[in-house]
Amino acid sequence: MSGHTIMPTIGETTGSADIASRSPSLALGRAARELDLKRGELDLAVQLGCVRTVPDDRGGGRRVTRAEIDRVRCEDGFPETLRERVATVGTRDGAALMDVAPARFTRFARLGLIVPVKWYLNRYRAVVWLYLAEEVKQFASGEANARLLTGRTPEGLRDQLDAGLDLRPRNWRGRHLGFRLRLTDDPWAKAAVVASLLDPAHVADVVPDSYERAELYRLRPAQSVQWPPDSSAARVAARIMVADDPDEVGWLRADLGQALVEARRQRPAARLSPGVPDDERRPGTAHRTAPVRGGRAATVCGNTTVHRATDVCRTACLTKTAVRVEPVTHTGTAPGRKAAAERHEPTPSRGVLGWLRRRNP
Repeated sequence: MSGHTIMPTIGETTGSADIASRSPSLALGRAARELDLKRGELDLAVQLGCVRTVPDDRGGGRRVTRAEIDRVRCEDGFPETLRERVATVGTRDGAALMDVAPARFTRFARLGLIVPVKWYLNRYRAVVWLYLAEEVKQFASGEANARLLTGRTPEGLRDQLDAGLDLRPRNWRGRHLGFRLRLTDDPWAKAAVVASLLDPAHVADVVPDSYERAELYRLRPAQSVQWPPDSSAARVAARIMVADDPDEVGWLRADLGQALVEARRQRPAARLSPGVPDDERRPGTAHRTAPVRGGRAATVCGNTTVHRATDVCRTACLTKTAVRVEPVTHTGTAPGRKAAAERHEPTPSRGVLGWLRRRNP
């Protein structure tokens, strides 16, 4: 136990804030306030390795230990130094730091000379790329880049730009992959990070086992922003988050294959419970039966897909277990009343009057 950790005394009356301050680890929102950062700044600090996190023992998200909070707060120049390390700029501010026109700054980014660290969609569904201010300053101060900041762009680079070269999405994916891989030690989670950058068709080609694919989908990192399916924002996001360059797809497939070898060596992918017959074993979310119109039962799974009771859920569900679905019969008569009718007995009554009748036959 760290010497900075203070455990509450039994019987001591404390408020919620005091209890949180004495906790050995803090949620990211609370840790951001402790470090005088915005939540987005803390997320970037975690990705860059400026702030170390630990998994939540209760199955939640990442947490920051009290010892790590104390370590960061004791650094020289806190919190200004930490804020400078996670400061980001867009195209206009980045061009101002370089003392160049925004168009020239965009050309640098398209050529891969400056790597974006974040992106978002504005209200017009246009992609806004963000870059680390510290890296922009380093590029501007480098002697090797001095000739690029003034004068004409070299002919070879101009030809690539005229051909439509734009390395910003690919460079972001590569950086994002490194961020995610550093946040986990589980080999299956690492494989899921790689698979999240590939089209599902490529994943199915590399991972033919349906149980292994389900494990990868279950462990894949969640997106910070969710868009409605088939929306324009979702399509734009897919073009950024899913690799499409043949070279990039090739090395991602190779990385996924190697990650699977390591994951299988540690443990096999989870299988369904032995109570489910083999012909109904499909990877999926926890299933339950639910009545639908027309007197048929349906299976409602976690991805909101509804299937007939006689069919097997064929969607790519994300958990390890499934429950066998039994058809539900709808006859318009409650089970208790139907059983009483078959025995030619009076229909059981409910409520106080029914209870009195049973007491005084």
